[in-house]
Amino acid sequence: MTETKPRDVQIVPVAAETRVWRSRTWDRLKFEIEYALERGTTANSYLIEGEKTALIDPPGESFTEIFLTALQERTDIKKIDYVILGHVNPNRLVTLNALLQLAPQITFICSNPGAKLLQSLFEDKYPETKNVKIKIMKGEETLDLGKGHHLEFIPTSNPRYPDLLCTYDPKTEILFTDKLFSAHICGEQVLDEGWAVYREDRRYYFDCVMAPYARQVEISLEKLKSFDAKIYATGHGPLVRYGKTELTAAYQTWAAAQKSQELTVALIYASAYGNTASLAQAIARGITKAGVGVESINAEFAESAQIKAAVQKCAGFIFGSPTLGGHAPTQIQTALGITLANTDKNKLAGVFGSFGWSGEAIDLLESKFRDAGYRLGFESIRVKFTPTDTTIKFCEETGTDFAQALKKAKRALKPKQTVSSSATARMEQALGRIVGSLCVVTTQKEEIGGAMLASWVSQATFNPPGFTVAVAKERAIESLLHTGNKFVLNILPEGKHLGLMKHFLKPFTPGENRFAGVETEIAANGSPYLKDALAYLECQVDNRMECGDHWVIYAIVEKGKVLQEGVTAIHHRQSGNHY
Repeated sequence: MTETKPRDVQIVPVAAETRVWRSRTWDRLKFEIEYALERGTTANSYLIEGEKTALIDPPGESFTEIFLTALQERTDIKKIDYVILGHVNPNRLVTLNALLQLAPQITFICSNPGAKLLQSLFEDKYPETKNVKIKIMKGEETLDLGKGHHLEFIPTSNPRYPDLLCTYDPKTEILFTDKLFSAHICGEQVLDEGWAVYREDRRYYFDCVMAPYARQVEISLEKLKSFDAKIYATGHGPLVRYGKTELTAAYQTWAAAQKSQELTVALIYASAYGNTASLAQAIARGITKAGVGVESINAEFAESAQIKAAVQKCAGFIFGSPTLGGHAPTQIQTALGITLANTDKNKLAGVFGSFGWSGEAIDLLESKFRDAGYRLGFESIRVKFTPTDTTIKFCEETGTDFAQALKKAKRALKPKQTVSSSATARMEQALGRIVGSLCVVTTQKEEIGGAMLASWVSQATFNPPGFTVAVAKERAIESLLHTGNKFVLNILPEGKHLGLMKHFLKPFTPGENRFAGVETEIAANGSPYLKDALAYLECQVDNRMECGDHWVIYAIVEKGKVLQEGVTAIHHRQSGNHY
């Protein structure tokens, strides 16, 4: 068994009077969906020591003890004048309160939404803490720390982080970006030398965290253009210096791709303790995987006009709500009224939510939509307390199914096209003559399993032995096939493959056991293999390449075995525009 490294704090100078304090863990933290790649993370904090001292983004409760210990060893906490918060997270409150006890003179710097949340959090959890000093930065204000550190502030809010605030130091030309441009990965590198190796991590982070807010991301990028930053001092992962131009361009491309989707879903929610927001994030991830756009709206901060415009434009809408005192929050009830008054009854609807002791808000939303004549795209999702990994995966698959239902309805409205002798039709017929072996990809990651039928498989290398397999972006298994993940490729036998082929071709409901009724054994790498396969290969994902509507996965074969005599089943297609 590999020994787990202890958590620690890495302290490195990055510019004049500026140090980064990287609270590191190689384990997975479970309070946010974006940790799903399980590559550890760093919570990056920054200390600027001018004539006055500012601490930027102290870490959450997971790192409170080791961070404060390191801080006390390397600086005088009593000389910290300001704590700048890129966003206010309830998880950070333990650290913030501990800092305040050590240095009562601290003034917290945050945006207006952040100030309101911070004040309410202190009043709720630490009512004995009096006179918390908070200074609001709206964008035009600056903060002079002396020695040339004249900080500027840029609001970059989105529905998930309505209080998001970037900070720019013109002396060092560092832009402190908090959530923007981050990645959850832990290592020794402070800066992004060899930045291309982080491409997958940065893209995955964008897809999970930023994609549902593409419109707000574009607005933020436009604001940040006027600051000639040399370094993006991110909230997580390596700081961005060497790949800054490429990453900025990638964000612009990814955001534009999300905004250009023909179909959109209005995802409207409120979240009391962050649990409903996590569910919303997972559902949004599933929707965007399927090539449908998401307009994610936090009802607590949205204007009525924004909600009205989103529900009128969308092809379908989904509501998420916590239950507070047996009711839905007022903001959700307001958004519900706007939606019922301004949307067609033929739009697909959905409901989800989390609760502590009861779930009346979810029942209320569901009954209102049913009574109004809307069709629900999935059975309402009810989650008690904090969602588990399995729940998050279930929500992602539900989002994908919802998006696919919208796309199917859209296709049904289009007139059917007959096969013609056009150049396009001839090309598609010719492309369909490319054949591939029929295989089943299977994997297991703790409690979450996945499987899919695959025919776009080809050996790619002799040394090391490797092959490629194409995986559609909307496949549920796609999120289990990132670099480093293990899986099994099951090769089906000609003449005996129909049963397995039919089983894995059928649509699975979110969370359904893909292996029910199929004989399997567990391979050495922890993934199941099919006992009726012709042969199987134990593999590890080595690389991924984005290709249109698919990911091409390159995998290294670690072990393999022939289970029976025979030849490989082949998949013949009539056209190259579908499987």
